[in-house]
Amino acid sequence: METLPEIRNYVFNFGPQHPAAHGVLRLILEVDGETVVRADPHIGLLHRATEKLAESKPYNHTIGYMDRLDYVSMMCNEHGYVLAIEKLLGVMPPIRAQYIRVMFDEITRILNHLLWLAGHALDIGAMTMFLYCFREREELVDCYEAVSGARMHATYYRPGGVHADLPDNMPKFKPTKWHNTKEVARLNAAREGSLLDYIWDFTERFPARVDEYESLLTDNRIWKQRTVGIGVVSPERAIALGFTGPMLRGSGVEWDLRKKQPYAVYDQVDFAIPIGKTGDCYDRYLVRIEEMRQSNRIIRQCVEWLRNHPGPVMVDDYKIVQPPRVEMKKSMEALIHHFKLMSEGYCLPAGEAYAAIEHPKGEFGVYLVSDGANKPYRLKIRAAGFAHLAGLNELIRGHMIADVVATLSSLDVVFGEIDR
Repeated sequence: METLPEIRNYVFNFGPQHPAAHGVLRLILEVDGETVVRADPHIGLLHRATEKLAESKPYNHTIGYMDRLDYVSMMCNEHGYVLAIEKLLGVMPPIRAQYIRVMFDEITRILNHLLWLAGHALDIGAMTMFLYCFREREELVDCYEAVSGARMHATYYRPGGVHADLPDNMPKFKPTKWHNTKEVARLNAAREGSLLDYIWDFTERFPARVDEYESLLTDNRIWKQRTVGIGVVSPERAIALGFTGPMLRGSGVEWDLRKKQPYAVYDQVDFAIPIGKTGDCYDRYLVRIEEMRQSNRIIRQCVEWLRNHPGPVMVDDYKIVQPPRVEMKKSMEALIHHFKLMSEGYCLPAGEAYAAIEHPKGEFGVYLVSDGANKPYRLKIRAAGFAHLAGLNELIRGHMIADVVATLSSLDVVFGEIDR
């Protein structure tokens, strides 16, 4: 009698070397042929120890660590952290600083979504999108550099406001052996005015660029075959799993902290909350595309307001903010304040505070416990991507191995904040 072949499931590692696993995720897949039976996400290859490191440093020293959590949404991370400090201090930043924060939050949202779209399309097989998205990212990264000197890790937001006001001129390109005078003049056309003029020029051109992305992908039949009906999560399950941001809104739940629990000046600007219908990879793509358009709207409103309303960008309490260097050189009190701030920092009143912002990936929250010292007693970060990665098993069970790539990529995970 002929013996039947033994049929059994295979268990193997997806990543960390796989490009879609971003180099730091180990996903253990159990498959029946090409069908995924179970997915077990393992993290632990990028442990940053941010929360523990923060407990050994004065408050301001940790702002730079926030940039490095989700290293694609740098200033948004800073915003959540400084809001928690300001809650405990009972400090309200000047209105101009709040508009600057909102403007850079939205610039950061576009930066995040552009990198997500570039990586998502590349994971699925669309090479050209990567080049298109980085063309626009390069222009916005210059805005980071203009205000902070750093292209990524800005450390620009500070408790009480922002580090410095917006510059009146932009750095310019110079002729090289690769770019002649005529080419450099074209590159510098948008850089003749202030940073606000440069940002305004970008917002004029950006909607047409988003149209280009959509013309390549939105109705592309291959793109829809790879994303429609893949990684579906219902509104009820999305809420139960703790999803936030585009992952939740893609399932049709209209929840956005900028509208529901406004912070800074989000209640002063006009924008819409895009939502999906079916909660699949395609809906999450459409939500993020529309979010870029809405962010563009918010940035334009901020630029118009900032042009017409000069003013301070930092509180003038020298117990928490450095005095101006000019004053420090002629005032003993200012010199003492500077020395104390640089050597010890400042102390927060004993207590606890939780501050959350609408991060490009979802709700980013910082829970801060102070015992009255110059450093946190405890710091806990609520990272949006952690819940999304935890729900990956539900999203890809029953799909093909190739769909794992599309679904994982649609989560928009950055492991710095997940394994913090």
